[in-house]
Amino acid sequence: MKFDVYGPLVLSPLPVLVCPVLARRVAPALAARVLASAAVVTALATTWSLVLLAAALLGDTPPVIREARENGHRVMDPVPEAIGLGACLVLLVVAVRVHRAVRAERSTRRALRRLCAGQPDGTELIVAASEVPQAFAIPGRPGRILVTSAMLSALAPAERRVLLAHERAHLVHRHGALVTAVTLAAAANPLLRPVRTAVAFLVERWADEQAATTVGDRRVTALALARAALTAGRTRAACALGFTDRAVTRRIAALQTTPPPRLWPAAAAVLALATLPALLAADATGDLLGLLSGTLN
Repeated sequence: MKFDVYGPLVLSPLPVLVCPVLARRVAPALAARVLASAAVVTALATTWSLVLLAAALLGDTPPVIREARENGHRVMDPVPEAIGLGACLVLLVVAVRVHRAVRAERSTRRALRRLCAGQPDGTELIVAASEVPQAFAIPGRPGRILVTSAMLSALAPAERRVLLAHERAHLVHRHGALVTAVTLAAAANPLLRPVRTAVAFLVERWADEQAATTVGDRRVTALALARAALTAGRTRAACALGFTDRAVTRRIAALQTTPPPRLWPAAAAVLALATLPALLAADATGDLLGLLSGTLN
């Protein structure tokens, strides 16, 4: 308990350290899933460690424990009182941050769904009459693709196929849920913000690769992305997955090379590292339960 409970907090930067290498060397679909999973597991483990540190304060409060000390039984404090109090404060901050992130996600999704109000249930593509070139996927059930008339006018027919394939990939592979999960993880543990940024970029790369496969031409896909980026407006919805979001120059450069491989050993190694904080948190939980159980007996 004395050491394991701090392990998840110490190891929480691991996903941040490995995400740049994984994002460059591994296929975006695999890298996005692995990094998102690692971020969620790490955030849960660090939050649970804080709960354990805060719960250790209870060691001084139950009457039976006070009685044990009065009878001369030695009862070890699992953590210093100051650290337990600090953990309580940090947990309060985490709760506020996660609540705000959830509220922001819900608010943005409601605003996006209002854009689709009045459309038949089976309608996937919505074309909005607007002079602002925009295109993005709106996650939900059913998922929608919203494209402005200005964006369609700016693209050639083959490039429109790329755009629709890109946005459809976001919906089919539930990229919105993936980004939301890692967003909440970063809210719980701010050290994971770079992982959130990496996953948001990787889902765009994932959709780019899916579009290139659907169209069968990486050059046309890169050209469509470049043309859309040159004509797109700067404003975009916060949680929408837009065609021209996230480091367009890097995405175009990636489309001009061969697709990155699925390096399963590297992905498995990252997942193994991500389980370390969870294992340490589980061990610390067992130690605390054993300590309290032994004290009460």
